[in-house]
Amino acid sequence: MSKVTIYHNPACGTSRNTLALIRNSGTEPTVILYLETPPSREQLVKLLADMAITPRALLRKNVDPYQELGLEDTHFSDQQLIDFMLQYPILINRPIVVTPLGTKLCRPSEVVLEILPDAQRAAFSKEDGEQVVDAQGNRVIKGQ
Repeated sequence: MSKVTIYHNPACGTSRNTLALIRNSGTEPTVILYLETPPSREQLVKLLADMAITPRALLRKNVDPYQELGLEDTHFSDQQLIDFMLQYPILINRPIVVTPLGTKLCRPSEVVLEILPDAQRAAFSKEDGEQVVDAQGNRVIKGQ
């Protein structure tokens, strides 16, 4: 079993870039297509606790259920927001990556580098061409 898990949406460029960065470290992660196999309440609550973020911070805002349900209104409790995410998994922002070094919402995708147990093995550029890792496996910082 892999030591890295990604809650992944293959239709999302950030999620695809994050998965590619994981693989660039030589790790084949457990891939959970969370829209097809959403986390249970217990799993979602644990992910939130492990990331030390609120349910509101995990909400995707640019999807239809967010607008239709009026989730911009701050009167919803954390439990209600979790209920909505369980009912409409598209509301869960992604990708979420779990490793032995931590759990993160990897937006932008290079956030995953903070929690990968293994170093990058080769240069890596995002789908849009932005270089993230150089030929020596070192993270490239914008503006440097």
